[in-house]
Amino acid sequence: MPTAIAVTSPDLALPATDRQTPAAVVLQAPHLQPLDEALTETGAVLEHHGHIVALYSSACPPAHIRRLHTLRAVLESDRIAIVPLSLPPLGVAVLARQLRQLSLCDFSPGVLASAARLLSHYLHAGALLGSVGGLDHIEVDLRSHVKSWLPGVHFAVLAHPAPRLLQLDRHGGGAGLPAPGFTTQLALARGQFTGDWVSDTLAPAWQVQGVYETRLPAESAEWWGTRKLVEFAAAIPDLSVLHQLVSSVLRERCGWCGLELLGDRCAFCAAPLRRPRAAGGGGPAQGPTAIAAPAPRPAPRAVTEAPSALPHPPRPPSAVPDAPEAPAAHRAPAVPDVAAVRGPQYPPGGPVAPGNPYGSGPPVPGNPYASDGPRAPGRRDLPGQASFAGHPDLSGRPGAPGSPRTVARVR
Repeated sequence: MPTAIAVTSPDLALPATDRQTPAAVVLQAPHLQPLDEALTETGAVLEHHGHIVALYSSACPPAHIRRLHTLRAVLESDRIAIVPLSLPPLGVAVLARQLRQLSLCDFSPGVLASAARLLSHYLHAGALLGSVGGLDHIEVDLRSHVKSWLPGVHFAVLAHPAPRLLQLDRHGGGAGLPAPGFTTQLALARGQFTGDWVSDTLAPAWQVQGVYETRLPAESAEWWGTRKLVEFAAAIPDLSVLHQLVSSVLRERCGWCGLELLGDRCAFCAAPLRRPRAAGGGGPAQGPTAIAAPAPRPAPRAVTEAPSALPHPPRPPSAVPDAPEAPAAHRAPAVPDVAAVRGPQYPPGGPVAPGNPYGSGPPVPGNPYASDGPRAPGRRDLPGQASFAGHPDLSGRPGAPGSPRTVARVR
């Protein structure tokens, strides 16, 4: 059976676009379902599907998030991946439907769970708001807050992938928001707002394939800070393109649970990707023994003075008997090649382009993860996306794994 894709609310389970796409599993809130019933249902889903990938937005109540972790802990199952997303609620619903489509493909559970971060970069989510007074997920200046009190002023907000705030006049004006560079389909959900700017202005400007309307998620009012809104999300609708995007990224294997993954962290056990240490630095692949052991000292430099100035000139090579090889402790440490310390290559369809540790196979137009550009040494991020950065190799800095530290100082 395919991997189950779970959401935290029924309004996040969008209807399928075809008969083959499986339905989403809804993990109810604690006030709607007792814990024993939730354990029974979740255990049955695990037995039937094998693995569960649970998605939730940043507007999900803390009690509901604790329920997800409680289910995973009580069932003592490492087959449940809990994936937080910074997308607005409608964007989470669209992304969950994309993963439901991909669950029918030949992807392992680890790849499918980590593909949520990958596909989120190809999703454009925003809203048409009547006020930005309660919006705190993106930066809003004082002038926009003041104009929220004026009648007839609306705001078009793009929350993902790059925040953008645009003030609209009474007549709506132009689109103004940057359009996706690929073919998308637009989903919209209306709150307590009657404006047609999304369907009449934004959709033609973005040249979307189609527009469909769904009900507004319950978490949207909390995420956007108002109920007077029209939320929208544009995403890739073609399953073949989604499959090619995920297939073009290099797959690694988690050193803790053994599942395949994309990126730098496993979605099931949250373990970071283990890589061999680069030259002169520590890293997550070093164990306690390697950290505690002192680094070998380089061999002393050869004396450059004339032989006549030495008290005991060295004998010529012909007069020196077969001496034993110098101990390894006095040799200069070999500097490993940076290209040799990258993770293993698993090309799905052909040889990996040189200098690209993540991309493999034929490049996909508009896919920054399959680019064959050079990769900066000492970083584990996927090229082309800044959100995968943020986990640089901090070796050599105080407090970083692999760096020496003083335990006690005696005077």
